[in-house]
Amino acid sequence: VLYKFQWGFLRKNLTLEEHAAQLRDVARPLFLDLVERCAREDILRPRAVVGHLRVQRDGDGLIFDDGTRLAFPRQRGDAGLCLADYLHPGGDVISLIAVTVGQHASDVARSWFEEGRYSDYLYLHGLGVEVTEALAEFVHRELRAELGLAGDDARAIPDLFHKQYRGCRYAWGYPAVPDMADQRHILRLLGAERIALEMADEEQLHPEMSTAAIVIHHPQARWFRT
Repeated sequence: VLYKFQWGFLRKNLTLEEHAAQLRDVARPLFLDLVERCAREDILRPRAVVGHLRVQRDGDGLIFDDGTRLAFPRQRGDAGLCLADYLHPGGDVISLIAVTVGQHASDVARSWFEEGRYSDYLYLHGLGVEVTEALAEFVHRELRAELGLAGDDARAIPDLFHKQYRGCRYAWGYPAVPDMADQRHILRLLGAERIALEMADEEQLHPEMSTAAIVIHHPQARWFRT
């Protein structure tokens, strides 16, 4: 994902062998050099805040103990499911995740752009975006272990990328949880100010390279198709 879609190393008119060589000889050295520089100069500063919260199912939504209610749309496909269908009617436990690689990464990337270092900007921004996603995936794995659910995890890492584990992490903006404004409730419930994460008036997370998600632990929970 980093090489092809963030950095643009697509196959295009290359043969399979030529493309593999490009990823090996060009993209991977760029990646290793940039990761080393980020570590040396403290550019990426990953932080996370998580919580396990008891909720009550309420129709197509859920209610937290403080009265906050989140509603979820029913999908046109997928048997008309919504996230509330994965919750036990008598009450359940969900997890919330918010992660960021920090404002400093965005500041460095912007300074490189302003200096005309457009390729460097592209590489750092793409890396920051993918590290954010990787951090969320790592935290989700740790949550499964904490709750005693990691026994369902696939042994091979590539299988984990195909969601061979229990439960599902839903990030805002996708069909299951499209209302970006709901993230305000999540950040408040988590106390996300502890990691300097907030939502601006335009419903964008700050720092930019951040994400928040709700985790449903039901064994049949899955991503909905668009």
